[in-house]
Amino acid sequence: MKDLFNDKIFPAIMNVITSKPLTAVKDGMIATISLTIIGSIFLLLANFPYLPIQQFFIDMGVKDHMMQVYRATFNLISVVAVFSVAYNYAKNAGKEGLGAGILAVITFMILIPHTTVASGVAEVSQEAVKLTVANVFPMGYTGSKGLISALIIGALTGMEYTFFLTKGYTIKMPEGVPPNISNSFAALIPGTVLFTAAFAINVFFVNFMGSTAVDFIYKVIQTPLMGFSDSLVGVIVFSTMVSLLWWFGVHGASLVGGITSGIVTANMLANQAVLDSGVALTSANAAVYTTQVDAMWRITGSGITFGIVFAFLFFAKSDQFKTLGRLAAPSALFNINEPILFGTPIVLNPKLFLPFIYVPVVAAVGSYLAIDWGFVPYYGAVSVPWTTPPIISGFITGGWQAALLQFAIIVWSIVGYYPFIKKMDQDNVKLEQ
Repeated sequence: MKDLFNDKIFPAIMNVITSKPLTAVKDGMIATISLTIIGSIFLLLANFPYLPIQQFFIDMGVKDHMMQVYRATFNLISVVAVFSVAYNYAKNAGKEGLGAGILAVITFMILIPHTTVASGVAEVSQEAVKLTVANVFPMGYTGSKGLISALIIGALTGMEYTFFLTKGYTIKMPEGVPPNISNSFAALIPGTVLFTAAFAINVFFVNFMGSTAVDFIYKVIQTPLMGFSDSLVGVIVFSTMVSLLWWFGVHGASLVGGITSGIVTANMLANQAVLDSGVALTSANAAVYTTQVDAMWRITGSGITFGIVFAFLFFAKSDQFKTLGRLAAPSALFNINEPILFGTPIVLNPKLFLPFIYVPVVAAVGSYLAIDWGFVPYYGAVSVPWTTPPIISGFITGGWQAALLQFAIIVWSIVGYYPFIKKMDQDNVKLEQ
């Protein structure tokens, strides 16, 4: 089994995860993290859970302006993502990335609808009416609804742009022309090809499919992906892959995040869109697996290794583990656990393979069920930096219920790892003696 995994399965997985498009998507989504965190701050302040403070902002006349900052960050996330993915694809290929990013944004804008439906009440008859408003970019598409399309368009644009520059299919300016002007002309031919292709795709989908290409991607790709990710099976698969890759020494959270980040962000934004419409989140209209849940099986680091640190600090008798516990404890509080992963070690250590897999998987299943069964509320768009200490992050994003869930996960980590660490510690004591 070891040879099969090392020689066949693992290389195949790595070829997919480290491919240029997925690497660009992973790097591109990193650019959206700051937007979601800043937007979350203004969203949390505008809807502060303590009513006197919330009323204070209303009386000051600033709540609507706070919500405008939130909408500007979250509802333009697809535009930022499509630019960043194309930019990073070209940059990783050694090309100038600005041109690729600009072409990707325009291509994305060509493919989304330029109309929206507005509801209102007729002034004379007082009847409810719906009007189609033209020459607009609907925020649903520039936000969560167009996110997977943005990732695909960004990767394809970066690929096309890099291909043209690598092959030399560009307009070359004479020597001495400033680089910014040369780069603009270098994007002329790939841009013409891209925009013409987007035009043809738009004509085909609108005239023959009855919807735009972005709508098609949303229905055929994004919705099924969100459905799978939001299932218990999806949660188990993703949490297992993070630990499995890390056990082989590969940054599992980073690589798997390249696949899931767009999905969980879309789930989170879809939940917030329901809340913004004035409707409460329920099992019928909300997704369980969001950015906040994705972080649940990585609190104190991938594998939820706080249980190991705790055992080192309070139960270890070997000098090695006692010293490592003191060194690793401060970083573990901020969800950084490389000292434990490589110092214990966990990486390539058969003695810790089982708990390193099942501890986060059980935590992931427990988190999913706690939300699905109604103990923890469904998450909106309030998120925190990944280095926020557990308990605090749970309280900010999901109230006391989420904080209590994180505490239970930490306790489970201590229980799950203890028998294995105890045996390893006994072996270390013998070696030291």
